[in-house]
Amino acid sequence: MSRFFSEKYSSLVPYTPGEQPRERKYLKLNTNESPFPPSEKAQKYASDAATKLELYSDPECTALHASFAGICGVQSDEVIATNGSDEILNFAFMAYCDKNTPAAFADITYGFYSVFADINNVPYKKIPLRDDFGINISDYFGIGATIFIANPNAPTGIALSRNEIEEIIKANPDNIVVVDEAYVDFGAESCVPLIHKYDNLLVTQTFSKSRSMAGGRLGFGIASKGLIADLKTIKYSTNPYNVNSMTMAAGLGVLEDEEYTRTNCRIISENRDYLLRELTKLGFSVTPSKTNFVFAAHPNISGKTLYEKLREMGILVRHFDGAKISNYNRITVGTREQTDTLLDAIKKILS
Repeated sequence: MSRFFSEKYSSLVPYTPGEQPRERKYLKLNTNESPFPPSEKAQKYASDAATKLELYSDPECTALHASFAGICGVQSDEVIATNGSDEILNFAFMAYCDKNTPAAFADITYGFYSVFADINNVPYKKIPLRDDFGINISDYFGIGATIFIANPNAPTGIALSRNEIEEIIKANPDNIVVVDEAYVDFGAESCVPLIHKYDNLLVTQTFSKSRSMAGGRLGFGIASKGLIADLKTIKYSTNPYNVNSMTMAAGLGVLEDEEYTRTNCRIISENRDYLLRELTKLGFSVTPSKTNFVFAAHPNISGKTLYEKLREMGILVRHFDGAKISNYNRITVGTREQTDTLLDAIKKILS
């Protein structure tokens, strides 16, 4: 770092994105991207928008908000579009956390939460998962903090029910509960229907996973009108044009082709369940995933060794060094052909 870098960030440990190699072609099962391209309508809309890039994008995301709100069953002023769901999560740390209101989240969860807390100078506490990697909801009751829950959780893939999340929301009436639903479309229950019941609930979603737009960077916050007004204050104080024209157009195309998204989610969920069964036959311990990835460990080979051997064979999975999960790898669910290629490679390694 340079000698000009602010001392307030001197101890900041940035988030480590999943590996995006360029030197060779890999079977990428490490960053939970969709194996399917965006819908043809999304591609066409984005292409059309490219002819008008000399103009600023609509800061109100008017058409996009209306379309997404309609699918969610809410009003346009109950949603806000952002540059990926990471941006809305950062907005939540900025808006609802400070030295008097700490953040709280699981000790094994999305790694960006602690980075957002650090960069915003927010104190936080990590709440341990159970030995089976599940969340004990009573640990979150009345804790006097802004709560961040990835549901389903990452990298474990385990989901809480809507009723369980509601118990946490009810137990914290004077604090915001943020439910990060990046993977909700693969079999979990969304908490969006609860936003009209609780004014302390913020739900975040992304187009990166189920909607095949990881490269487009589009996310959403869904909440009461009051919370959305808060978040728009943050948006207009940082980057009013946070969603570019091509992404906005592609997002509209995706939303107008909802059947394509639902079909892809069904295929990915079927392939996930197939992968879970086959890994179990090979002796792996796997968590009950409700996402587009599986979390697996084998008693006879370390997670890091398996990761390294698969990489040598041209297959990327995600390995984490955390003490509790170092024997596990997170494996993105691909097409059936990609899944069989992965399984064949694992069989060779184990033999």
